[in-house]
Amino acid sequence: MTTLEESLPAQSAIDPRNLAQLVARYREPSRARSLFELSITLGALVLLWTAMWASLYVGYWLTLLLAVPAAGFLVRVFMIQHDCGHGAFFRRRATNDWVGRVLGIVTFTPYDVWRTAHAQHHATTGNLDRRGMGDIDTLTVGEYRARSWLGRAAYRLYRHPGVMFGIGPAYLFILQHRLPLGMMRAGWRPWLSSLATNAAIALAVTGLMLLVGPWHFLLIHGPIIIMAASIGVWLFYVQHQFEQTLWARNENWNLQEAALYGSSYYDLPAILRWFTANIGMHHIHHLCSRIPYYRLPQVLRDRPDLAQVGRVTLLQSLGNVRLTLWDETRNHLISFRQARRLTRSEPGPETGR
Repeated sequence: MTTLEESLPAQSAIDPRNLAQLVARYREPSRARSLFELSITLGALVLLWTAMWASLYVGYWLTLLLAVPAAGFLVRVFMIQHDCGHGAFFRRRATNDWVGRVLGIVTFTPYDVWRTAHAQHHATTGNLDRRGMGDIDTLTVGEYRARSWLGRAAYRLYRHPGVMFGIGPAYLFILQHRLPLGMMRAGWRPWLSSLATNAAIALAVTGLMLLVGPWHFLLIHGPIIIMAASIGVWLFYVQHQFEQTLWARNENWNLQEAALYGSSYYDLPAILRWFTANIGMHHIHHLCSRIPYYRLPQVLRDRPDLAQVGRVTLLQSLGNVRLTLWDETRNHLISFRQARRLTRSEPGPETGR
């Protein structure tokens, strides 16, 4: 089996532990900048929502056209909520938390529940023995082979692009976020967060329905939330599901190495980088999650060597959809087709044939 050290990319000359300490100096948020980012993002979303309402009297084609940038600004709202969850957007924790809770009403995401799950994701990313909380479910080749035909079919269905980026995101943001069923052992706080957020969403939706009418509300907000949810899941997918990502068993796992080499640098065009609030610089974000998103480009300018670590272009990311299984022997994500080839080349009872 390939060792963890051998599986690291050429850029592994970078010491992740030292780098994590160096980038920590970019953590200080600017209150003026944060308020500006928050204002233009929410303001633009409100203006676009109002324009979509007016466009219903022109033609629904125009409404759907306006829904595209509106979804982009909703994604940006979620990224601000994301930074609040890391305590990165404002200096005071209470300010981050209350802004995050209010934004959770806009994004249909209970802030405290999501923050807990996402913190678990950061603490265990790339650890094969601690999967499950806040991650895209990923099986190893051996685990996939060990499943029954029904279990393999269920995993293939889960990994199908139509489910992963279509049905799944809509279900996640519209239905699953309503109850924190995966946090039964965490006490009453997740339930309070979910129920309070649900009540606030219900009030906001009722108010908007009374203003524009129930049917018009669905025609306006439905496309926004569905597109934004799919974009959000896509971004999260690309950030960790790429061929040269890094996974390891607990005894070989290191937090800083997993952060730097298990997270991609999604090198997007400038306009998409702006709408997604630099979240594509995910390897830097995982090294130090307290850096506000508007300071991440500064890290990359000061450390240009990081621009080649885990770099994935927009075109390359489209091909990553086929990568579905972790090959522990070669330390790569591979496709179902590649796994079948491995099965044919390794005959015997251990292959599950």
